[in-house]
Amino acid sequence: MKLSCQEQLLPGDGLAAKFDFARRAGFDGIELRARGNAHFAGRLPELRAAARAGVVMPTVCPETDHFIGDFDAELRRDAVAQLRSQLSVIAELGGDGVLTPASWGMFSLRLPPFTPPRAQEEDRKVLLEALLELGEHAAREGVWLAVEPINRYEDYMVNRLEQAAELATEVQRASGHDAVRVCADLFHMNIEEDDLAEAIVRAAPWIAHVHVDDSNRLQPGTGHLDFTTVFGALHLITYDGWLALECRLRGEPETALPATARFLAPFLTASR
Repeated sequence: MKLSCQEQLLPGDGLAAKFDFARRAGFDGIELRARGNAHFAGRLPELRAAARAGVVMPTVCPETDHFIGDFDAELRRDAVAQLRSQLSVIAELGGDGVLTPASWGMFSLRLPPFTPPRAQEEDRKVLLEALLELGEHAAREGVWLAVEPINRYEDYMVNRLEQAAELATEVQRASGHDAVRVCADLFHMNIEEDDLAEAIVRAAPWIAHVHVDDSNRLQPGTGHLDFTTVFGALHLITYDGWLALECRLRGEPETALPATARFLAPFLTASR
């Protein structure tokens, strides 16, 4: 397993400087962030220069206010367009793929008014339409799109790994490719999954990426998440992909990030 850090957490002026710090701190790569309005494609000159300089950038995490499950059809179309662009850019850079939740912040079944404006059947139709298009594009580009389940207070559509895996399975049945995958985020799993290890094992064929963070949404080692059990499951399924640090930091990056890499290092080998 390889450890990356999201770019906004890293000190340094520019990606080359951030990567230099990341390597010294114990990380192997940088997870990029992408905003809307073709922001990520607009960074291509910067990203190409970073790639030439040896910066390892395997994945992209979108940072927008609407996603593929939005209630508004125009916003859904824009989310698909942005993700298509991000998939093409990360493919050009030689990366692995792009992440996306179904939605973020648009509704919660756990908060008033409790009844969403769209039926569950329509939810699934909307998601599958977007994922089929994006999966075809990802497959052509030679990368993947990973659906990231997030907790019930932030997304009412896809909260658990099994739900994301079901969508990926449906896309594969319809298209014949497996370019739509699953991202497991430990913070969200800590809220939604009955058994984190069991959820990982059941979704194993579809897991392409893992976000590492603790139960309090801070860096690993600051909360109560059982990393021994989680990493035991990842080793059991022979996961050998990227682990990306996605969290807030307690402490300054110059000390918090090296400490986090040291905390995670013993879990990365199967001998633990």
